[in-house]
Amino acid sequence: MKIERPKTDHLIEQMDRLTRHLEALRIADYIELLEKPWRLITTNFIAGVARGLGFAVGTTIIFALIVEALRRIILINIPVINDYLIELFQLINLKK
Repeated sequence: MKIERPKTDHLIEQMDRLTRHLEALRIADYIELLEKPWRLITTNFIAGVARGLGFAVGTTIIFALIVEALRRIILINIPVINDYLIELFQLINLKK
């Protein structure tokens, strides 16, 4: 039984492409991570804390900028907007 050369070359080429594709997907790293559940839990926990902290800091900065902009509008003394904002800030101060 004789192996045909062109088919073999084609199969080797396909195997090389498949190997490169799997390496690009980092399947081995993913499987290793699944085999160590505590490492997976730790990684996900740290990622969740970082996301939560980023959300909290980002939200605080955005709201601080909004409040500062509203206070500057009050200082400009635009009649209609100013009365509404003064009432809004009085409500906020009552909640404190």
